[in-house]
Amino acid sequence: MRAVVADGAGGPEVLSVQEVPDVHPGPGEVALEVAATAVNRADVLQRQGHYPPPEGASEVIGLECSGTVAEVGEGVTGWAVGDEACALLAGGGYASRVVVPVGQVMPVPDGVDLVTAAALPEVACTVWSNVFMVAGLKPTESFLVHGGAGGIGTFAIQLAHALGSQVLTTAGSADKLAFCADLGADVTINYRDQDFVEVAREATGGGVDVVLDNMGASYLGRNVSVLAPEGRIVVIGMQGGSKGELDLGKLLAKRGAVIATSLRGRPPEGKAAICASVVEHVWPLVADGSVRPVVGTTMPLEDVQRAHEHLDSGDNTGKIVLTL
Repeated sequence: MRAVVADGAGGPEVLSVQEVPDVHPGPGEVALEVAATAVNRADVLQRQGHYPPPEGASEVIGLECSGTVAEVGEGVTGWAVGDEACALLAGGGYASRVVVPVGQVMPVPDGVDLVTAAALPEVACTVWSNVFMVAGLKPTESFLVHGGAGGIGTFAIQLAHALGSQVLTTAGSADKLAFCADLGADVTINYRDQDFVEVAREATGGGVDVVLDNMGASYLGRNVSVLAPEGRIVVIGMQGGSKGELDLGKLLAKRGAVIATSLRGRPPEGKAAICASVVEHVWPLVADGSVRPVVGTTMPLEDVQRAHEHLDSGDNTGKIVLTL
């Protein structure tokens, strides 16, 4: 089978497509013939040597894919060879074939083609689990997502809007802000020349109920400042660093919470519960068009270096999909 192999840690130039031994499912696993995969920020961190896969996971980069069932392991029910599916992975997506626990295999939502479906598992599971299962965002509450034009942001805006919340987002250009508004953002904030705390507090009449943050340390203080009473911050990334100063007095006064989560390192049963909840609650919204996968760029797997360069540049809107 073909797979992207990293020759050490470094820039996109360390990645190349090579022939590697085939993989086969064990008990409770499914092998998928991959149609497409998608590029995520975590993939860049793994390429740079900062985010190794969990113990036992494939060393091949890639946290999601779509394809057809090629083989089922012992004890697997509900799936047959030839079925179309998409999957949440701990690794292995940048390959022509991948093995995944059956609980992380999901049907392709109605109305979504097989290649586009590769852009769904990571964003859908990340947004649904963090914003709704963990932070408990309600239709009467306000929601701020940083980096609204990226893969996570475009999905979070749509899902929160579809479920009735006031949606605020940050982005770094007028074009990206307009794109976010088209997706359903009620308030758009240019982080280059606007103070998101000031704008968000004015727009919400006092503060935001839930913040989804991929920046980490550099935004921690301002995220606490923007919170409404009993607000919740969910940190899912560290693009702005891993160590920050937290004003506990300010957080206590707001009766607020700062929660940090990681999807990749969860045990299979935890991921299976999230996937099942996504299929139940999110896939119907995708099927009826309320939420759509946003694919900004599609490239063949052989162009993986160029795909990583594009993500590194910060110019992308939505997801970058690699096809096989």
